[in-house]
Amino acid sequence: MTVDRNAEYLIGLFHELCKQPRETEWIEFKRNKEKPEQIGEYLSALANSAALLGKVNAYLLWGVEDDGHAIVGTEFCPSRTKVGNEELENWLLRLLKPKINFRFYELIIGDQPVVLLEIGAAFRHPVQFRNQEFIRVGSYKKKLKDHPEKERELWRVFDQTPFESQIAAENIPAEEVLRLLDYPAYFDLLELPLPETRDAILATLQADEIIASGMGGKWDITNLGAILFAKKLEDFRNLRRKAVRVVVYKGAHRVETLREKSGTKGYACGFEGLIGFVLNLLPSNEVIGQALRKEVPMFPELAIRELVANALIHQDFQQTGTGPMIEIFTRRMEVTNPGVPLVKT
Repeated sequence: MTVDRNAEYLIGLFHELCKQPRETEWIEFKRNKEKPEQIGEYLSALANSAALLGKVNAYLLWGVEDDGHAIVGTEFCPSRTKVGNEELENWLLRLLKPKINFRFYELIIGDQPVVLLEIGAAFRHPVQFRNQEFIRVGSYKKKLKDHPEKERELWRVFDQTPFESQIAAENIPAEEVLRLLDYPAYFDLLELPLPETRDAILATLQADEIIASGMGGKWDITNLGAILFAKKLEDFRNLRRKAVRVVVYKGAHRVETLREKSGTKGYACGFEGLIGFVLNLLPSNEVIGQALRKEVPMFPELAIRELVANALIHQDFQQTGTGPMIEIFTRRMEVTNPGVPLVKT
């Protein structure tokens, strides 16, 4: 669940999780406040277990009894909790390695305050808290190094699941899928006729792994589908920092910024607009032809398209918090992206 949800959805999710007969390797129930160190260890353990089980997210719930999972409310309030002078969420994020997506939701169910902590599954590497990796064994939190068979299995999962096959948003209704994705652009770019029915559209998107079947007749949007065809990348919390950033500077240095803009669309449906935007910002020269004068960009359009396309596709998508950048100076343009090239430059 990496799409921002409203309170109604979150309350429904809380009730569904409470219906589980017992704690699992990806769900933990608490009644009241835990020590910050314990929360950090649970973040590591639940994130790693979620990856091991193929879950998009794991959950930690406060305000629930262990036996019967009745909602009884909690005194825990993460937004007002500090460790020293540092807010709890920032403190946890600083001590996690690698950084993962997690979010506290403070809700009212009936008249009871409860807290839902949504934890994104680990990817590429096991998640550490204070340089220690944890895992869930049944409903117990254990050190990963004490269970080498689970560590080996976890690494196999990381090796077998490429970025594009991971889930960007799970359990989305069909109408929501069509709202989030620019599906007409998909058919236009492939020069295919737009199917007449919603089911036919969804079936075509599924065949190309843009979406996948979810639970209860709902759908999952893959990273591939979101990064290429999102109407708004900011709708997908794990990918919003992957939007292309364009910065125009005055002169030849990064001292003064004249203009800055971040892209909003997925790479495939927004590529033409991005190239047009960049070309309009580039300095140009006036060329006199046989009869008329015309403005010619300083850099060939073909070179710009090639450089930008390569920056989008050949980035390290597993590096969070950073994305491709296009910087325009008076007499040069720099295109950068996260990661190290597979082939030495």
